[in-house]
Amino acid sequence: MSEPIRPVALPPATDAQQEGEWLKQTLHRWLDAEFLPEPINRQIARRAAMVFVRQRLEGENDLGSLVIAIVTEMQAFDFSQSFYSEFAIANAVSDLLLQSLGINTCCGQ
Repeated sequence: MSEPIRPVALPPATDAQQEGEWLKQTLHRWLDAEFLPEPINRQIARRAAMVFVRQRLEGENDLGSLVIAIVTEMQAFDFSQSFYSEFAIANAVSDLLLQSLGINTCCGQ
């Protein structure tokens, strides 16, 4: 029987705004590199970072809960000018945060 995936908790936020700015810039670069650089990518990154900052300011440290919050709130975003969806954005945020913690996101590790 396989082991359940243990939850990942981010360290408590000391400067949620700075974390959000890092996420916005990093996600924007990732979006531009993954497919084509598009003007909408800046708006997507800004919106995802706003959700992330709000959640962090409310004391949320659980990565799974942060991902669910991003999926939920990004459902209202108009992705019609983008290759992405709310799920792709939430997964990208998760990967970027895990990488920032030194956790390898490759190959089910």
